[in-house]
Amino acid sequence: MKSFEQEYLTIVNEQFKHFKERAEKGIQQLSEDELHWKPSEDSNNIAIILQHLSGNMHSRWVDFLTADGEKSYRDRDLEFVDNNESKEHLMQIWEEGWKLLFNTIENLKAEDLNRTVTLRQQPLSVLQAIQTEVAHISYHLGQILYIGKQIKDKDWTILSIPKEGSKEFNKKVSAKKL
Repeated sequence: MKSFEQEYLTIVNEQFKHFKERAEKGIQQLSEDELHWKPSEDSNNIAIILQHLSGNMHSRWVDFLTADGEKSYRDRDLEFVDNNESKEHLMQIWEEGWKLLFNTIENLKAEDLNRTVTLRQQPLSVLQAIQTEVAHISYHLGQILYIGKQIKDKDWTILSIPKEGSKEFNKKVSAKKL
């Protein structure tokens, strides 16, 4: 039987995979131009959110257990400037960031959850640092999907249970249990 800590690491890894897959299913529905659309000058677009999440992961998950999570090479403010990067480039840095995150999570040991790491010179438990990232990524995932839905409107493929679809969804879930 897995320890609580091992179970947590498995669950959080699966949750991160779910976030990544969900975001990518949304991003696949959008053109390069649509990734750069924003409702107002001061708003973020999906390209900016991808840059930001990538920058965050490149900073947080490199030398996670031994170095501050806010690396000196990171220029967080630049992550919020849309330089009209190609969809291909955005997806490349996105993928690289996720590889860092998954490599780190998959190599953590149960006892590592009680260790202390630093973020902006503030001590955090590894557990707290992971939970902070879960919240951060899920927040921005919601933004990506919301913006995508605004752009595509009725042409957006719903990635969860569609409106008026709860009963049908529950029937499918119940049928799988039989």
